[in-house]
Formats: sequence, C-alpha cells, structure tokens
Amino acid sequence: MDLETFWFCLIVVVWAMYFLLEGFDFGVGMLLPFVPRSDEERSTALRTIGPVWDGNEVWLVVAGGATFAAFPAWYATMFSGFYLALLLILFFLIVRVVSFEWRSKSETPRWRSTWTWANTIGSFGASFLWGIGLSCLVYGVPINSNGDFTGDVLDLFSPYSVFAGIAVVALFAFHGATFLTLRTTGELSGRAESAARKLAIPAAVLAAVYLAWTVAVGMDRNDKDLFPPVLPAALGIAALALAVAFLFAGRSGRAFAMTALGTISLVATLFVSLYPRVMVSSTDFADSLTVDDAAASHYALAVMSVVALIFVPVVLLYQGWTYYVFRHRIGGGAPEPQ
Repeated sequence: MDLETFWFCLIVVVWAMYFLLEGFDFGVGMLLPFVPRSDEERSTALRTIGPVWDGNEVWLVVAGGATFAAFPAWYATMFSGFYLALLLILFFLIVRVVSFEWRSKSETPRWRSTWTWANTIGSFGASFLWGIGLSCLVYGVPINSNGDFTGDVLDLFSPYSVFAGIAVVALFAFHGATFLTLRTTGELSGRAESAARKLAIPAAVLAAVYLAWTVAVGMDRNDKDLFPPVLPAALGIAALALAVAFLFAGRSGRAFAMTALGTISLVATLFVSLYPRVMVSSTDFADSLTVDDAAASHYALAVMSVVALIFVPVVLLYQGWTYYVFRHRIGGGAPEPQ
C-alpha cells in the first residue's frame, strides 16, 4: 500500500469514528423532545452524552486536518465548493454546543425548552447536511480541469444526496435510541427501547436503500465495478437487519453493536465507492480529483504517517478509557454536566 492510499484509508477510519460516536450523540439530541417526558428525564438523557460529546467531535477536527495536510487539493476544492453547506453545518454544531452549556443556566420551563429544541435542531441539521455533503463526493459536483468547483450550492442537492441526508438522520436516531436504552434506567430506558423499536424498521430500510443506491451510483458515475463496494454495503444491510432482530428479541446491547456496525459500513461503502477518486466531476469525468493528483508530497506524507502511527492509537486508547469510566447506567436527577 502506497502512502496516498494509506492516508485515504486513514481518513475513512476517522470519518467512520466520527459517524459512529457522534452519530448516537446526534441521535440522543434528536430524541430529546420526544422520549423523555419531564425536564428531569431530559437532563438524564443529556448526562448520558455529557462526558463524551465534545471528545467525539475531535474526530471531525482530525478529519478536516488530515484532509488539509494529506490531500490539499481535495481540501481546497471541497471546502470552497461546499462552503455554504459547511458554514451551515458549523452553525448547527455551534447551536448544539451552546445548548449544552446554556440549558442549565436557568430553571424556567421556557428557557429549558428553547435550548432543548436548539439541541434537537442542531443535531438534526448537522446529520442531514453531513449525509448530503459526503454523498456528493461520489455522486459528483461541477469541477473543471484546474480542480476548481464551478457550480453553486444547489448543485449539492440531488434526489440521491437528499435521500442520503434522510437516511443518515434516521440511522443516527435509531443509533441514539439504542444508546439511550443501554445508558439509562427505569421508565426512560423503557421508552427509549420503545422509540428504538418504532425507528428500527424505517431506519434499517432507509439505510439499506441508501447503501444499495450508493453502490449503483459508484458504478454509474464513478466507473466502479460491483466488487468491492458491494461488500461493505452487504455487511451494513446484514448488520441493520440483525439490529432489528436483536432489538425485538430484547437484546439491546447487541442491537447497539449492530447499529454501530451499520453506521461504520455506511461510511465504508461511500468511500469504497469513491476510491481511487476523492471527488467526482459531474461535468467531465476526466476532471475528477484522484487520490494521486490531490495528495501532498511523499516526504510530507511520510512524516505525517509517523506522527499518525504514534498519536492515533493514543487517542483511541484515551477515548476507550473515557467510555469505560462512564460506562454505567444513569438515572435520577443529578445536575447536568457543565
């Protein structure tokens, strides 16, 4: 494996970690107004993600930084072409972050309801736009022979990309519901399980259709063969089917593991369908950005590889330790995390 391919794979891993961990964060946020029935229960739901949500967002920073360093041409074209969409994602993420901090600043019902809904809207909006944005990489956007984006924000919206946004929202909500089932107690855990059962089949069907559609888009618009993209797609569909089966069998832990695997498979299917390109040109396929064309110099990639091989395992170990420390179920009405 050459360094360009190594860094492409590493960026895929980083995006998979972001979707896996921030996915259930977003899911909990989207469910806040609907599953908990009291302000105390909403505080409990927020406490399940309170110690980890900001650490989960580190993977997004790593994804952006790694893309900038390893594939500067990809970073330049994507961030200039997707500028408005990324700015809107940033707005939703900021609203969500502020909601964590400000919701506990007052006890008045209106104040708390406002910031509860702010968290929900931020979680929904970011999830929806991430689905659209990443799907556009393989579906294609207008790029000229200089690697410059020549379209506008409307070029990001197609039936495929919008469906991708809907599928990601549904999958994250399902993922978040199974997470809440494991991390809470009593009636809140029971209602989370009930919500997960209601979301299970629609989310699994939407995600399965999206996975199959992504393989088809890769073949149609990116000159890919059926193999290997069909492998992660089939794995994802099987995982989500098992998640539904485990959930209705009362095995919430295994259901969560399968929603996690399904989320990772979704990211893997998208990027396997994209490789060896990093952005597909919808105006002229020959102008698509490839891994080799967009990569930094060999020396830069070699230095970064040494750094990554040292620090990525450290980050994984630290984050794993964090989840181990905060592994216990949460109940009661203790104050919200600051």
